[in-house]
Amino acid sequence: MSLPEPVRVLVVEDELVAAQAHVAYVRRVPGFAVTAMVHSGAAAIRALGSSAVDLVLLDMQLPDQHGLDVVRTMRAARHPADVVAVTSARDLSVVRAAVSLGVVQYLLKPFTFAALRDKLERYAEFREQIGSADVAVGQAEVDRALSSLRGSDSASALPKGLTSATLDAVVAAVRAAPGGMSAAETADCVGASRVTVRRYLEHLADNMLVARSPRYGAPGRPEVAYRWLRTR
Repeated sequence: MSLPEPVRVLVVEDELVAAQAHVAYVRRVPGFAVTAMVHSGAAAIRALGSSAVDLVLLDMQLPDQHGLDVVRTMRAARHPADVVAVTSARDLSVVRAAVSLGVVQYLLKPFTFAALRDKLERYAEFREQIGSADVAVGQAEVDRALSSLRGSDSASALPKGLTSATLDAVVAAVRAAPGGMSAAETADCVGASRVTVRRYLEHLADNMLVARSPRYGAPGRPEVAYRWLRTR
């Protein structure tokens, strides 16, 4: 029996480090393959016109145009690829617009491999639900297909002991310091212990969202500085 064709994914992300991380994440999920990686809206449109793509992992904040404009161009050209929107913006008006354009999933930065894997696995289940027939038997079948996109959020949970509120505070602090911050400096900003904050910083570093680098202060007391890798 032949294996099913993998879901072909186009990764659109302007920041190279983030784009490489997204490609690596997608390749780790069985049943998915990356067809191309591009860094602008115009390049995304060209890639969609030149290669077969099933799913676009699309950053909303691109240097030449908003990701929603890329989706609008896709729909105007009747391109059938589905879209997973990726953004650091918490603007609900963007979420509403994305839904109205048929975006099937929405990922907020920073996210882990587990979060992306969860979204892709839900999408694969959705494709399987709707791919075998052109007409739904009844309401239950329609509901089952749509519910596969929603699923549960357990797979995208943070590591044990970490909370979203503190993570957001740590991210905001590090992003506001272009030269990077130590765990102690970040702890002062967010009002948490240095040990606690270091767990969040290491979590961000492990997911390629911050870079670690040695920084030398007082003699014999080197420390690690954490610098945000993205400009947004």
